[in-house]
Amino acid sequence: MDLLVGNEIRDPVVVMTVAGDVDVFSAPHLRENLDRNIATGHLHLVVDLQDVPFMDSTGMGVLVDRLKLLRLHGGSVRVVCTVPRILRLFAITGLDVVLPTYETVDEAVAATHDVLRSTVDDSVPDSRE
Repeated sequence: MDLLVGNEIRDPVVVMTVAGDVDVFSAPHLRENLDRNIATGHLHLVVDLQDVPFMDSTGMGVLVDRLKLLRLHGGSVRVVCTVPRILRLFAITGLDVVLPTYETVDEAVAATHDVLRSTVDDSVPDSRE
C-alpha cells in the first residue's frame, strides 16, 4: 500500500493525515512531508495515524527526529491514533511519554491551542504587580 499524506491548515496547526504502512520504504515520503511543512514555517503539527495499520522503527524515528527539530524552535508534534498495534509500539518504546497521543484530531488541535494560549498568558505581565 502506498503512503498517502494530506495536509489541512488549522492555524497555527497543520494536521497531516497519513494513510498506509509507514516503514523503511515509505518513511522518507513522510519525512519529506513533515520537512515541507516545517520549511514553510509551520511549527505545530498534528499527525493523524488513524489510517496507518503498520509502523516500524523507521517511521517512529522520523516522528522523533522531527519532534526534536520542532522543539528547538518552540514547535510541537502531536499524534492522533487509536490503532492498538501502533499504540502498543509507542508504549513499548516509551515514545508515548514524549509524543502526546490523542483519540481525535480535534482533541490534538485543541491541546495545541491550549498550550499556545497558556504560553502567551504566562508571558503577559500581571497588571496587579
